[in-house]
Amino acid sequence: MEYSGGEGGEDHNASSDPQGRKKRYHRHTMHQIQRLEAIFKECPHPDEKQRSLLSRELGLAPRQIKFWFQNRRTQMKAQHERADNCALRAENDKIRCENIAIREALRNVICPSCGGPPVNEDSYFDKQKFRIENAHLKEELDRVSSIATKYIGRPISQLPPMQPIHVSSLDLSMGSFGGRGIGGPSLDIDLLPGSSSTVPSLPFQPRLSDLDRSLMTDIAAHAMEELLRLVQTNEPLWMKSKTDGRDILNLESYERIFPMANTNLKNPHLRIEASRDSGVVIMNGLALVDMFMDSHKWVELFPAIVSVGKTIEVISSEMLGSHSGSLQLMYKDLQVLSPLVSTREFYFLRYCQQIEQGLWAIVDVSYDFPRENQFSPQCRQLPSGCLIQDMPNGYSQVTWVEHVEIEDKTPTHRLYRDLVHSGLAFGAERWLAILCRMCERFACLMVTGTSTTRDLEGVIPSIDGKRSMMKLAQRMVNNFCTSISTSNSHRWTTLSGMNEVGIRVTVHKSTDPGQPNGVVLNAATTIWLPVSPHNVFNFFKDERTRAQWDVLSNGNGMQEVAHIANGSHPGNCISVLRNRLSTLAKTTC
Repeated sequence: MEYSGGEGGEDHNASSDPQGRKKRYHRHTMHQIQRLEAIFKECPHPDEKQRSLLSRELGLAPRQIKFWFQNRRTQMKAQHERADNCALRAENDKIRCENIAIREALRNVICPSCGGPPVNEDSYFDKQKFRIENAHLKEELDRVSSIATKYIGRPISQLPPMQPIHVSSLDLSMGSFGGRGIGGPSLDIDLLPGSSSTVPSLPFQPRLSDLDRSLMTDIAAHAMEELLRLVQTNEPLWMKSKTDGRDILNLESYERIFPMANTNLKNPHLRIEASRDSGVVIMNGLALVDMFMDSHKWVELFPAIVSVGKTIEVISSEMLGSHSGSLQLMYKDLQVLSPLVSTREFYFLRYCQQIEQGLWAIVDVSYDFPRENQFSPQCRQLPSGCLIQDMPNGYSQVTWVEHVEIEDKTPTHRLYRDLVHSGLAFGAERWLAILCRMCERFACLMVTGTSTTRDLEGVIPSIDGKRSMMKLAQRMVNNFCTSISTSNSHRWTTLSGMNEVGIRVTVHKSTDPGQPNGVVLNAATTIWLPVSPHNVFNFFKDERTRAQWDVLSNGNGMQEVAHIANGSHPGNCISVLRNRLSTLAKTTC
């Protein structure tokens, strides 16, 4: 095949002139780049129509044009930041040199009156400031001492020293504390199994290549776009259920809008669970984002549904001190609080992006590894996550989407089949309800008055006593959720029992910090009752009926001697109960 062209119009064979082909390809590429650079100077943000025209003109795919402009904008931003940093560094060096010169000049100054060195004015003013602060502190001490003498009966100097308060890793403030999301009290749950003190074991430890990281970035960007569409679009993508009013995903509309995301839907063994819910959370958006992007805080926030959670590797870190742009490869094991329901394991990407001031989006999407790793997940997480909008009162409006593809290799037990298949067990409603519940606990922890506490016999004498009781209650909740989990660390054995479920037991050694060493035996069973959940909850909550089911009470009645409300619902509380033989703490939620 002959090719005619080149300088001088000489004909030659294209296959016999590789250098000529390289030169022509290089010239063509340089022409494309020069054309794109010229367009970028005029319009760095071309719309879809302009990108299509450029695509036809330069012979490139529209996606190539789009990604070129995105990369060029990122490069320009980085260049500007480097230039600004260099200018600021030079200015800083100049100021430092001037400061050193002034200090040297001050050292050599001689007082004209006495010939000695001058008085250091900075130390003089510091001493004066310390004297003023000391006087104010003495006045405050006298005032507090007079109050202590009046109400306690002895001066404050005779009171025992206050013990330091331990602050855990889950350190969050509410909207009423400046809206910064940092520095508030915590529930001190970092000594619990599955929290920051315990390193969870993974089915396998992935090794990432540069190609994996590049692919992860592209997958996360597309997942974020899909999540925003799922959150912000109603009909025909979402429909309202006629029975309970929940949002139901229209799979036909979803396949039309996102055709590349559902290549596996033709598998008859696959099942889709999709749900969406929204609500108001008593916490500012920045604090929520901080919890979601820290795997330890995230596990502590959702003890009833997250059995194991771990950050495997940070693919890209946040920019300018915020979490926007942060991408992480993570692992999670989700549970229902029953040995009859298998956990769900995911290796997934978590990507955070600040859409605008006061608006964040966090998306989770599964990442598939090669089959040779011998890890075959039964479920894949399609783009899911939440949109967090700050509100003027310091609260947050949270819209949550859960979208999962399930392969039912083993059938779900009939007692939980409807709960699991309807999406309620792992759906958006449950995630959002737990989030609202935990944020209410933090809000109640920060109430310093006695409006949430009823103490009949001086069991909770102070604010510190209330905080300690709430920490104890949170440890009880976390221990309960950990002990009933069906994750890899718990192997349940079924014993013959009174019904088809039987009694399931597991044994493990207790080596967690803060817990006594020894062997722990857990036993669990599941029964169905023809009674409403509200009546069952009230029965177990009422201390007057406790003797009917609690064998440890020995048939004796219980008396509530202290009560702490830790939620808006009357049943959300912490109680200290006592009978003739023992005193125990109880938390209900």
